[in-house]
Amino acid sequence: MADEQIEAVTAVGQGGEPHQVAAEALTTSQGAPVPDNQNSLRAGERGPTLLEDFVLRDKIFRFDHERIPERVVHARGYGAHGVFECTRSLTGVTVADLFGAVGRRTEVFVRFSTVAGRAGSFDLARDVRGFAVKFYTREGNWDLVGNNIPVFFIQDAMKFPDLVHAVKEDPDRGFPQAQSAHDTYWDFVSCLPESTHMTLWQMSDRAIPRSFRFMEGFGVHTFRFLAEDGASTYVKFHWKPVLGCQSVVWDEAVKINGADPDFHRRDLWNAISSGEYPQWDLAVQLFDQATADALPFDVLDPTKIVPEETVPLQVVGRLTLDRTVDNDFAETEQVAFCTQNIVPGIGFTDDPLLQGRNFSYLDTQLSRLGGPNFTQLPVNSARCPMAFFHQDGHMQHDVPSGQINYEPNSSDHGGPRERTGAKALTTFAEPVTGTKTRLRPDSFADHYSQAKMFWDSQTAVEQDHIVAAYVFELSKVGEPAIRTRMVSNLMNVDDGLASRVAAGLGMPLPAPSPAAVPVRTDIPRSPAVSMMRNAPRTFAGRTVGALVTDGVERSLVDALRSHAADAGASVVIVAPRVGGVVADDGGSLGADAQLAGAPSVLFDAAAILTSAAGAEELAADPAARDFITDAFHHSKFVAIGEHCGPLLRRTGLVDSVDDGCFPLDSERVAADFIEACADLRYWPRTAIGGHNPPKE
Repeated sequence: MADEQIEAVTAVGQGGEPHQVAAEALTTSQGAPVPDNQNSLRAGERGPTLLEDFVLRDKIFRFDHERIPERVVHARGYGAHGVFECTRSLTGVTVADLFGAVGRRTEVFVRFSTVAGRAGSFDLARDVRGFAVKFYTREGNWDLVGNNIPVFFIQDAMKFPDLVHAVKEDPDRGFPQAQSAHDTYWDFVSCLPESTHMTLWQMSDRAIPRSFRFMEGFGVHTFRFLAEDGASTYVKFHWKPVLGCQSVVWDEAVKINGADPDFHRRDLWNAISSGEYPQWDLAVQLFDQATADALPFDVLDPTKIVPEETVPLQVVGRLTLDRTVDNDFAETEQVAFCTQNIVPGIGFTDDPLLQGRNFSYLDTQLSRLGGPNFTQLPVNSARCPMAFFHQDGHMQHDVPSGQINYEPNSSDHGGPRERTGAKALTTFAEPVTGTKTRLRPDSFADHYSQAKMFWDSQTAVEQDHIVAAYVFELSKVGEPAIRTRMVSNLMNVDDGLASRVAAGLGMPLPAPSPAAVPVRTDIPRSPAVSMMRNAPRTFAGRTVGALVTDGVERSLVDALRSHAADAGASVVIVAPRVGGVVADDGGSLGADAQLAGAPSVLFDAAAILTSAAGAEELAADPAARDFITDAFHHSKFVAIGEHCGPLLRRTGLVDSVDDGCFPLDSERVAADFIEACADLRYWPRTAIGGHNPPKE
């Protein structure tokens, strides 16, 4: 490696803010100077990534082997078994077996995860969630390795090691853990304008889901369906939770992490164990080349979505998780997802991030699981017949017999042969021309228009949450220039957004950063990207935390339980002591949880049911005061018994009772309370903005 210093102008990504730096020449691990650290080598501007790109290979190879045996990313995960049932045949557009007939059932394994934290981190980090599904089809395994956000931070796999290095803990100090609120992350994304759209999603409520059961999943990339005649149809995959989407507010997330860092894991385990099987509908967006060409963005760009209003979703199947794992290590930890695992009828596009993932995943599984035979582990093994000439290797479990381990051969027992025809694993015959180049296509240059679309499509409450998240995260950044650069990028999204973030940080509003192409203002809003505009209007699968004391009216507890059960919800009895309380009829009422260990952040709504003496007792208990004040300030619906005056007075909430609070003194009011809980939150009460979201 050359020792001399070189002058370089850094302008990372189109529209990046240029600044002069003195740096050593960047090289591969073998010392070869790297000419371009932003783009993979591909055949033409929008062509496939070339296998000969040793710079990409060197960079990702080294990155994939950084952690052993824990995953480099998505280390904290949780899995479950289930089944996918086809509800709409797609034989006209794909020969994929699992979509071949209505009612066809395919075994699946699903792993949910956070991205940045290590295996021992907490569940409620502000982070992207992995949503990876392994289909054990009759034609082999198909891995749909997606996220709960439909776009990504980067356009080219060349930048993935840099992204992860930036968001993970700082190498010199080993923290912060499972957080993006630090200098290196925001330095990276502020220098990379293509990340702007993703940061809007990341700062939204999507990044702090209430449960795995209440979040969407996306395939992120544009894939292909391949028909029997070889015709190609573009496809994007969406998982829609049957119970609807739901998130928490940031203060809740912080407190849940303290009360139960395994909150998401426990929720999934409890739901499946109790027979309340989580379900998602699989929907697809199908479109042809003419539609792709007419869109105002490039469908190969993973930082963009195809709006559902432009290409509507078509539901084609339902996923049901109905069995917990028998052993977390053997299944959840050893499951190996690889984006290149496809089946006949499904194909790739030249999305440069997808192309890099197809290379990277197999490499990282080889490192993590110790050898090439990880496919023989039960959780990874295909459920269909397999036949090949692979041999030996570390941890070989199979015992092949016979003399022939090669092909072609002339033996009467010569083993398997190639399959041809429509049911073979074929590749779309797409013409490839162009000069070998490291170049980002001009069609990838618009980094702000869809970010603006996302912002404009949110309700006022959601916008408040996004602003608060940016302010919080950037307030943890010590270098003022990073904050300025990020707000400059946001100026290209929306002046109001940038102004509010700047005001929250107490900094002057900077000029917009240079944009490679003008920001489009003619792109329609997409109501589908707003969770609040698509609220589920159901309380099914949720819980009411009912705080009770000695002397509680049993009839009210029974009424609350009855109406919650009718709505598909449940009531968790919380008492000052885990042994329970004595009800007004003299009988005992068992407790599901003890007050100090069951704050209201763990529940979707709260009920305070006390006797007069019990209210006086709770008024002196800080945990009880927090139980009701947190529920109130997190905009939850609250049912309040008639004897709760002393507790309300002690918390200062007597004059703040609103339409989201229900005086629970009869069975009728219990029914009204549970019915109102279907809205999940009473947003007019919110401490940030006080807006009531529209009901679209």
